[in-house]
Amino acid sequence: MNSMYTNFCGIDIGKNGFVVHLKNHENTYEYRNNRLGFQKFFRQHEESLKGSLVVMETTGGYERACLGFLLNKDISVHRANTRLVKNFVRSLGQNAKTDALDAKALSLYGYERWERLATFQKVDKKQEELKLLIERRQDLKYMLVQEKNRYQSPLNKGLRIGIKEVMNCLEAQIGKLEEKINSLIDECEILTRKKKILRTIPGIGDVTAISLLALLPELGTLNRKQVASLCGVAPFPKESGERKYYCRTYGGRRNLRPILYMAAMGARRKKGGALSLFFERLTQNGKRPLVALVALMRKIVVIANAKIKEDFAQSLFLENHS
Repeated sequence: MNSMYTNFCGIDIGKNGFVVHLKNHENTYEYRNNRLGFQKFFRQHEESLKGSLVVMETTGGYERACLGFLLNKDISVHRANTRLVKNFVRSLGQNAKTDALDAKALSLYGYERWERLATFQKVDKKQEELKLLIERRQDLKYMLVQEKNRYQSPLNKGLRIGIKEVMNCLEAQIGKLEEKINSLIDECEILTRKKKILRTIPGIGDVTAISLLALLPELGTLNRKQVASLCGVAPFPKESGERKYYCRTYGGRRNLRPILYMAAMGARRKKGGALSLFFERLTQNGKRPLVALVALMRKIVVIANAKIKEDFAQSLFLENHS
């Protein structure tokens, strides 16, 4: 098989360690998931890694440190969709599962699919910091909702003082995070500009705009189909013979859907607005309210993507002709 890569490396990574398999090696190798482990891995396989494609799965953030280390060493890395890799392994008829087998499957996946695999691009430090802050805020807000539900439970009357203290602590932490987030946005001219553009779209307030900037840094670089798919709001047809079913949406980044849902609810309530009229038109034409709402979510993110793309294209044009 002709390839632009000299070799393929699969990395099965976990909380404490990671297992490596290089396509032209029989054995697998195990290292600690820390900087010393990354350095030992690179030192032992530097020649094999040059010009190679490394494939690793998303594992709840455990892969981020290794990913950053490899990118700093100018190694091409594909962060694979776990569902696609699982389906690939099933197609091989492989029933056993070990870390070593998973690493071998990932290197084979890269070897057979390399033409379709996009490499991960370095993320700006401010963008990465903003993402971490937003994710932490989401976690704390989820915990706060849980505590509020416990506080309102009739069975927890004797526990309410302690629950209230936890709620106050969480609210204080969320407040501190929001201060850091706003400060980070204000310090970055590009993020400030993108936020201003997003705020012009009905249904998108400060919180939604910042969340989209943090969790969807690709805004303005994708086409309408790509951005909808990345957000998990792209419709996929389901047909068999003469039977046609409702299109389904799935996949994408799960933490984006709740954000777009709230934006769509806000846009829907603004009577007389273009997005509100769009929703009403869909429901009048027989679409179920939830289906129409998902279509509205899709329209909002497509508009956001187009507006940012247009603004930066104009800026580039003016810069080149000034």
